Amino acid sequence: MAILVTGGAGYIGSHTVMYLKEQGEEVVVLDNLSKGHERAVDGVPFYQADLTDGKVLDHIFTDRDIDSVIHFAASSLVGESVTNPLEYYRNNVTGSHALVSKLVEYEVKYIVFSSTAATYGNPERTPIVESDPTIPTNPYGETKLAIEKMLRWCDEAYGLKSTSLRYFNAAGADPEGRIGEDHDPESHLIPIVLQAALGQREKVSIFGNDYPTKDGTCVRDYIHVLDLAQAHYLALKRMKESNESNIFNLGNGKGFTVKEVIDTCRIVTEKEIVVEDASRRAGDPAVLIASSQKAIKELGWKPVYPELQQIVEHAWNWHQNHPQGYKAGTVSLER
Repeated sequence: MAILVTGGAGYIGSHTVMYLKEQGEEVVVLDNLSKGHERAVDGVPFYQADLTDGKVLDHIFTDRDIDSVIHFAASSLVGESVTNPLEYYRNNVTGSHALVSKLVEYEVKYIVFSSTAATYGNPERTPIVESDPTIPTNPYGETKLAIEKMLRWCDEAYGLKSTSLRYFNAAGADPEGRIGEDHDPESHLIPIVLQAALGQREKVSIFGNDYPTKDGTCVRDYIHVLDLAQAHYLALKRMKESNESNIFNLGNGKGFTVKEVIDTCRIVTEKEIVVEDASRRAGDPAVLIASSQKAIKELGWKPVYPELQQIVEHAWNWHQNHPQGYKAGTVSLER
């Protein structure tokens, strides 16, 4: 039996594919390569297509013995979702609807859904727990919440079991340097800062310095990408054992300001990093920190790389050795 990973050539998806393979799982990847890199999943059965391509999905479910899905494929930039909400509803909601329709048609009973902390909006308290109100402040969070609700009703109607994982800022890279983070354009803070350390950009913009935090910059909960991969695997195992749907937060439980992240990058890289203040971005909450106690207790999840400095060190190792990302050099998932 195989696991279909949608968006599996992307940053989190490719690390999850690698982790699944190391657990002895058979994996199939679907990705349209709008953001992902086929080289990141070298040696894995790969299909390049959109989720809305019904013929390709029919081919996968007919030819491959798929018993479960881990669903990453989505547009995921908060600011872009504010300026282009229709694209986010088309790609995220319509795409997920097309995928889930095929799961029901082919009687695939398990899906792990890559959701987001953006479903909470501006939280009433921190750390956030799963029962807290979900009031998104941007279309990205709204689309993810809409998919969560669709999955809940599909469980009642069709018996499709789902686990939604609401996580925060994925960061880091494979400690052995086989794969890493490569977006174009880059939008995540740590790789942006590391690009500045490499001299690939002149400065780093800090979007807002007047938030109600200790230094005026946004606070986020950073989690190592391989710890996320582990959680997806554990969530799928638990769902198959319990035959129950669920929702879990995934995070470090620690919050770091933008300035603290930049200072950590300075320490790791031993480089000067120029920063500039910029206006706030629409839809950015001031503080997002997760309580992962439910995942720790019910999934047996235990982050292996919880320290920010270690997360940055792994990312720095990847960026130093792959300054052009997947465009140059060789990438292999083999040890």
